[in-house]
Amino acid sequence: MESAASRLDQVQANIARMCKPSRRKPEDVTLIAVSKTHPVERITPLLEVGHRVFGENRVHEAQGKWPELRDEYPDTELHLIGQLQSNKADEAVALFDVIHSLDRGSLLKALAKAMDKADRRVPCFVQVNIGDEEQKGGCPIAELPAFLVKVRDADIPLAGLMCLPPAGTEAAPFFAFLAKLAVDNGVAGESMGLSMGMSSDYETAVQLGATHVRVGTALFGARGG
Repeated sequence: MESAASRLDQVQANIARMCKPSRRKPEDVTLIAVSKTHPVERITPLLEVGHRVFGENRVHEAQGKWPELRDEYPDTELHLIGQLQSNKADEAVALFDVIHSLDRGSLLKALAKAMDKADRRVPCFVQVNIGDEEQKGGCPIAELPAFLVKVRDADIPLAGLMCLPPAGTEAAPFFAFLAKLAVDNGVAGESMGLSMGMSSDYETAVQLGATHVRVGTALFGARGG
């Protein structure tokens, strides 16, 4: 079985390789180790070799793992990459350093209120429903310009745009489209990011401008394995 260190080295090498053609620096791509469903004993080996950026899908699961881990590794950065219910906004703001799934007005209001109450501003990616899928979260493409205005007016730090391409399709056109939406809507440049790409397609995502890739299986192996 591969070690956590060797898996991490391989993913980082792949990111560096995909950065070369566009003369990007590998360190400009944040590798989020998606630790959802994995127990503490699977996460600790990556922490021990120095990785510090992790992603969780659910507030409740993260609450059960990360307070203790952060006591030992206080410089860890925790990203919420899954859908967020508005009634969990207070807990999310308290626990996470970045939120990747801001996608609707009710959540925007809840997060703004939670950040004001906690006196803590948490950067948020606006999730775009890039494939126009009814069953999937994300701001509809047609509503994105108006929603971005509301995010800025609410004094929520805008980190950039995020997407999840439709399953079973070629991801590249959707990644390219998200990058275009970012430019068209003034969500591009050094201070803005593109959160796109997972274990199966993160190399393509980096090639097309991803600044944050969300990688689980390639780092941890199959869930439960």
